[in-house]
Amino acid sequence: MRLSFLALLLDAGRSNQSRAIGWNCTGTKAPEKTGALQKLRQSEPASNSNRRLIQAARRLSTAVNELKFAAPVAYVYNPLHYAWDPHEAYLRKFGSGPKRVIFLGMNPGPFGMVQTGVPFGEIAAVRDWLRVHSSVGRPEREHPRRAVTGFACARSEVSGQRLWGLFAERFGRPENFFADHLVMNYCPLAFVEVTGRNRTPDKLAAAEKADLFAACDAHLRDIVAALQPEWLVGIGDFAFRRAEAVFPKKPPRLGRILHPSPASPAANRNWAAAATRQMKEIGIWS
Repeated sequence: MRLSFLALLLDAGRSNQSRAIGWNCTGTKAPEKTGALQKLRQSEPASNSNRRLIQAARRLSTAVNELKFAAPVAYVYNPLHYAWDPHEAYLRKFGSGPKRVIFLGMNPGPFGMVQTGVPFGEIAAVRDWLRVHSSVGRPEREHPRRAVTGFACARSEVSGQRLWGLFAERFGRPENFFADHLVMNYCPLAFVEVTGRNRTPDKLAAAEKADLFAACDAHLRDIVAALQPEWLVGIGDFAFRRAEAVFPKKPPRLGRILHPSPASPAANRNWAAAATRQMKEIGIWS
């Protein structure tokens, strides 16, 4: 499975490379209790930390669904709503605490978590390495070039390829990685402009950021309280700065690694080696 997954990542890597005054982020939720998730709920009862993460994610989803975003944001996607089943399955399967390291991303990518409900949720990685596969609904409004097709999505999220590919290569089995680590996102929402361009949370209007960040900060505190990590590692500068703002004093200890986005020239020069080196310099990996 390890070699197969890495081959899938390489194949995927070769193949990839409206005004909104008052639109909120509700949508059509996936059908309740799909077969795979129902089996997971029955066979793997949630631990206390799993339950706390699931409850916290539900609170966050409800809170951000009440927010409104104006132009240039034209579409808002909340995968914690329409892709709740795979998100819950991810937390239920891998959210048992405590964790030594929490990796913190920014927000969902259009071909990653937007499609799968899993942070950095590149399709092949989620389906074939994490073994999470569940039904996905649809947002209330979609950009024509940013449709949600769930696990049928043919595009690949390069950031997720790189991140999960590194973990698969280093740890082999997902159980080995998740014994001490978990990947989460700071913000659950994806923002799309009328052109189809992704708009990151740091580019929102000040008032919009204030309301959104208040909800996301509370959720981050819930994550840390549930999992009691030694390290909170920002994947990129934005996530690191939000971690600093929420936890100005230790614990947890804060770290930062290069974001794997192909938009970063540095990330395109062997991101896995650079991130591994940073993790060793921080003292998280040996």
